[in-house]
Amino acid sequence: MSFTYEYPRPALTADCIILHKLGKSFELLLIKRKHEPFENHWALPGGFMDMDETIENAASRELLEETGLIIENLKQFKTYSSINRDPRGRTVSVIFYGFVDENQLPKAGDDATEVKWFNINDLPKLAFDHETIINEFKLEVLK
Repeated sequence: MSFTYEYPRPALTADCIILHKLGKSFELLLIKRKHEPFENHWALPGGFMDMDETIENAASRELLEETGLIIENLKQFKTYSSINRDPRGRTVSVIFYGFVDENQLPKAGDDATEVKWFNINDLPKLAFDHETIINEFKLEVLK
């Protein structure tokens, strides 16, 4: 038996804030997007949750696919649900964060053409609402 729902539903994504300590500051890992929207713009690693996984598993899978990193203890930060946060349609994103040491070397894959560490206080222009997300993270977690 198939169940359908005649009302529109949002898509669900998981995005990851990945940091490593650099002196008294932090560096943030960003990916350069391979596809539209925001092709060639920097963004947090992440993507859409599959129907057969949890949002936690989606975060870990997307992080591995786009950066090659495995982080065991991702923590949930916040959920973002602004109406127009994604030009593809109604999308809600759950943000996770984790820390890595200097020995873990990210490598771009899947939807990322490049990965790069940036000083968290000197970031390039970011895709979607990722600047807002990072600014709130800095105020609430890295205070």
